[in-house]
Amino acid sequence: MASTQLRVKELLRERGWTTKVLAEKTGMSESYLTHIKNGTRRWNEDSLKKLAVAFDLSPIDLFLYKKSRTDDVDKNVKLPETTGVDLQLKVVPVVGQIPANPSAYNNQMVQVTSGFKDVFVPVFNIADDSMFCLFVKSNNMAPNFVKGDYLIISPESWTRSGDIAAVEYTAGNNSSPTIGIMQITYMDDFIVLESVNHKTAPVALVNGKDNFRVIGKVIHRYQKLG
Repeated sequence: MASTQLRVKELLRERGWTTKVLAEKTGMSESYLTHIKNGTRRWNEDSLKKLAVAFDLSPIDLFLYKKSRTDDVDKNVKLPETTGVDLQLKVVPVVGQIPANPSAYNNQMVQVTSGFKDVFVPVFNIADDSMFCLFVKSNNMAPNFVKGDYLIISPESWTRSGDIAAVEYTAGNNSSPTIGIMQITYMDDFIVLESVNHKTAPVALVNGKDNFRVIGKVIHRYQKLG
């Protein structure tokens, strides 16, 4: 099971703050923050928000990102000490290439073979066991997505015209399919795929003739985590 420990100790060291300074910035007691820092007491949603404000970070960035891989992924990791708001946390594997057939098992296989073994990111409130996180390796999709970004992709999320998604398609006489991140426009007779940076010509697929499928919708972008 993946740890939900926060990296408060690391952030204090990076900023040169003491626990007393953090207590002044958050309004929480030094003793409570010491427990949070050492992982000896559970945090709650309110303290998570206060820490995020104090460090000027997204709550996502407060978590340790590297998790131990297991063959049996815990699909229902729960936040400790919830405060009436129903938050769900999933630990999503980072991959270096798009899995052709996403699933909890396949995603971890691609994670290992693409060089991201034991690297995970937390995702809140998305109930999709097939989610994966694509690491952007180049600036080919700039300025929308740049090298170092993490794209959370959900195979179970519905796509509409204008959405950006991981897709697989075969156009014209091409025998081998193409897999990539594209912007989708649905029309009566065609499906138009455009590059994210709009610097290359669109691909027009004929409905019912050209092969096309959505692998997963891009639902979040995290910028250069960890």
